[in-house]
Amino acid sequence: MRSPAGPDDRPDDRPDSRPDSRLDSRPDDRLASVFRFASELIAWVAAPWALWSFSVPLAVLSVVVLIGLPTIFSTPGDKRSVIVAVPGFVTIALVVLQVGVAVVAAWAVWHAFAAAVVSVLAVVTVVMELPRWRWLLSR
Repeated sequence: MRSPAGPDDRPDDRPDSRPDSRLDSRPDDRLASVFRFASELIAWVAAPWALWSFSVPLAVLSVVVLIGLPTIFSTPGDKRSVIVAVPGFVTIALVVLQVGVAVVAAWAVWHAFAAAVVSVLAVVTVVMELPRWRWLLSR
């Protein structure tokens, strides 16, 4: 049986519906996530490319680490599913690792122009990530 209360009389349990929760709600980072993913993708390609001539197992391991760590470790509230919960600074460190690897590996294996474009992408990614990082540090 339904309660006699109408739709406007029921309390709303969504976190973003309470006026005092705006400071605690996750910032909208849809655009930033595009740049973050682009940086990650470059790291996933450039790192094994740079390491391949030194060691094939190390090249494969780099991809496993770069993809596996952020998949396993995440901050609650940042992703839909969390396998191993970590504080926000760990998630930030993983993003910095990805962006740093993308830049270093790009400069190691690609033409200077392409590496410069990756460097600009990295700076834009970090700047766009700042609101999310401030939120993560509060977690």
